[in-house]
Amino acid sequence: MDSDIHSFLSHVVQLEIRIRKAINTQMHGNFSSIFKGSGLEFSDLRQYHYGDDVRHIDWNTTAKGHGTFVKLFKEEKEQTVFFLLDVSASQQVGRNSQSKLKTLKEVAGVLSFSAMQEASHLGFCGFSDKNEKFMPPAMGKKHAYRVITELFKMEPENTGTDLKGALGFTLQILKRRSLIFVLSDFIDENYHDLLRAMSQMHDLVVIQILDKQEIKLPSLGIIPIFDPERKRTTWVNTSSTFFKNLQKEQGFQRAEELKKLCKQWQADYISIRAGEDFVPTLVKLFTVRK
Repeated sequence: MDSDIHSFLSHVVQLEIRIRKAINTQMHGNFSSIFKGSGLEFSDLRQYHYGDDVRHIDWNTTAKGHGTFVKLFKEEKEQTVFFLLDVSASQQVGRNSQSKLKTLKEVAGVLSFSAMQEASHLGFCGFSDKNEKFMPPAMGKKHAYRVITELFKMEPENTGTDLKGALGFTLQILKRRSLIFVLSDFIDENYHDLLRAMSQMHDLVVIQILDKQEIKLPSLGIIPIFDPERKRTTWVNTSSTFFKNLQKEQGFQRAEELKKLCKQWQADYISIRAGEDFVPTLVKLFTVRK
């Protein structure tokens, strides 16, 4: 296992170097600002001066009758970066060397390594229809390497998906505005309200990981397709035009709907195909966020 983890870490570092070089070259700027705090936090009070923004008046202090006071703010230097990872059975789709789960772990590993370089508080929750693994956000390189190691080692016990439950859990534990990456295929229902709430409270990045077989299954005639989450086998005619069109339509429809909702909620959205080189997609994401 140790050699496997070492191999995974080496792979993650190489991918991160590619991303960092591409961003710094394209943007003529600094990669680090992506993982820095983007908000303001209260630091002090002082008496109101002519020309101060009236929206910053602290009415509670002012009401005590010792003059008018305004709040002073300072830029948040540190950021909490949190990963919400769907490790349900549908992530096993695709060949084992190119499964959605493997791609998900690599993407989260690269982003974790990037966040560690910028001294962010780092944490994650891997979920199926229960929380499979939770590491609360903490700072330091030792903790960050533990996060990446635990991420790699994570093997889910349950098969189902409860995205709504996982979003609710994250909203409960993260009280301070954070940068949250949600990585999933989003094959679930009744989660939109909580995803919208997360976009309002936090800086949200939605990463949808799909397998090309889910959108375009080859013509194999009548075959059994096993649903790993429901543990049920269904026989389908993969050669029929109806099945092909339905599968393609459902796959694209789900992705387009999610993309549209993220745009409405001002959340970042990207789609990644399992087993493909995702570095250009992450570079594009960071360029937009910059």
